Amino acid sequence: MSWFVYMLYCADDSLYTGITTDLERRVNEHNHCAHKAARYTRARRPVKLAYAEPCESRSAASQREHQLKRLSRSEKLNLVYHSNSL
Repeated sequence: MSWFVYMLYCADDSLYTGITTDLERRVNEHNHCAHKAARYTRARRPVKLAYAEPCESRSAASQREHQLKRLSRSEKLNLVYHSNSL
């Protein structure tokens, strides 16, 4: 099973970071499933996938998520802009 860390652009121009095993399903849940979407994204729909990075395990994905969440907004946008992951 592959894990991904991802960032979403939200409708209010904010960024959300999370982990998943299925990017397409998870983005769909953020946009359409009130009970499965993160509380943060429920009020900021629609969301769009901005960045995704594969990780070898859930632990590695969680660690990378923590690293990304500690970045400033400009650092996150720079990562998204310079990535070739999407």
